[in-house]
Amino acid sequence: MPATIFLNATVITMDPARRIIEDGAVRVVDDRIAAVGASAEMRPEPGDRVIDCRGKLVIPGLIDAHGHAGHCLIRGIAADTSPLWMKIVTPTYWHHTTREFWQAEGMVSGLERLRAGVTTGVSIISSMPRSDDPEFAVGHARAYDQLGLREIICTGPAGLPWPRDVTRWETGTPVRRSITFAEMMEGAEAAIQTLDGSGNGRIKVYLTPFTIVPSIDPSNISTPDQAVRLTQDDRDHARAVRELARKYGIRLHSDAFAGHIRLAFQDKENALLGPDIHLQHCWGISPAEIDILAQTGTSVTHAPPGRNTPVIEMMARGINVAVTTDGTAPNRFFDLLQTARLFQSVQHVLRGHDRYYFPPGKVLEMITIDAARALGMEDQIGSLEAGKKADLAVIDMRAPHMTPDWQPVHRLIAQGVGSDVETVMVDGRIIMQDRRITQVDEVEAIAEGNREARALVTRAGLERHLHEPGWGQLYRTFEEPVSLPELQ
Repeated sequence: MPATIFLNATVITMDPARRIIEDGAVRVVDDRIAAVGASAEMRPEPGDRVIDCRGKLVIPGLIDAHGHAGHCLIRGIAADTSPLWMKIVTPTYWHHTTREFWQAEGMVSGLERLRAGVTTGVSIISSMPRSDDPEFAVGHARAYDQLGLREIICTGPAGLPWPRDVTRWETGTPVRRSITFAEMMEGAEAAIQTLDGSGNGRIKVYLTPFTIVPSIDPSNISTPDQAVRLTQDDRDHARAVRELARKYGIRLHSDAFAGHIRLAFQDKENALLGPDIHLQHCWGISPAEIDILAQTGTSVTHAPPGRNTPVIEMMARGINVAVTTDGTAPNRFFDLLQTARLFQSVQHVLRGHDRYYFPPGKVLEMITIDAARALGMEDQIGSLEAGKKADLAVIDMRAPHMTPDWQPVHRLIAQGVGSDVETVMVDGRIIMQDRRITQVDEVEAIAEGNREARALVTRAGLERHLHEPGWGQLYRTFEEPVSLPELQ
């Protein structure tokens, strides 16, 4: 079978030996890596496609283990109202989005990730998971499939209170209804049935409750006096999630903050902890909760800057920690290289500017092989090794900000940005070559994204606010309060 050979590259393998091969090559046959080694060892055969990577890096495709579907088309909205952001955008998602919105956003977010060399991305439907209409997840995944990317669609029940009001727009006019916890689970199951394993296995579904313990604050630290014992709702929630995950053999993902982990561990039968789940955030967790994560083999994913996330302390206990974008609203991006650098910078500041913490090689691990491990996919992706899936990115190092041509890992983490990515392969197929997207009309996709974003703003009654300077700020001056829009 003809091969694709990436020749004359500096190959950063992220294999167990962490080899960096100068004048290296990667040979791909079908959807797998056939060999990784010196260019002199990779003799092309008749029919092989050879890609000259002189002056370039070949790295494993980057892995973003936590991000949000929908966010790319609401960026900027409420960007300056951090304490109220969730209260503003969640009603927008739950009452003003259409099926067309989710597919258009999937294309825009997929393009952003692709251009930044992110070959596998986690996408949670909405800020708070919305699963009442499985077509939201289907449309989003359809866009990633068209682009040729890997996507993990995360869908599941929202937190308390149940039931919750939603608005559907299938008829073109708003129809409000109330959905129960059971209906949320039914919608998640329908998405699993339709999507999991589709796209030649590139599309997966993880069951994603908003948090692992719904009875306490879903987005902030809960002190010991606030997080005392599990409620019956907590236990029923965990049991239902575990039963559905077991039924289909799928993994879990969720958010957790101080208090959640200690409470969840009280449920010895169905705790949403363990090697089949990765938890985002983990702000302010206690030493006891770190011990629980280590004991249960739970992975953690972290987006900088984070709030009081004990990253070093978790890693010291052997907990796998990966860096994520948590993209992209209100003001984030899917550029995982820039996110990784921000993570490193924040940790240096927190650790008294001690640069022995998180050297570049470790940071690169946290967006490749460690992220793959968090997703339970380290045997398939995250490093360039024979037998693994052929997911890789080619990075042009012949730019002023990447000069001089030494210390490639240092330069990648310290100076690299998503726009340095030149070519991307996923599953053995090149889906961006020489910075040209091969599978879709990028100009039209972005135009459609803009149309759907503006239609959303119109439905939500927010259009006039887009033209107000500084809209979203709580105060125009120190004295003059600004009223926030009514989204309900």
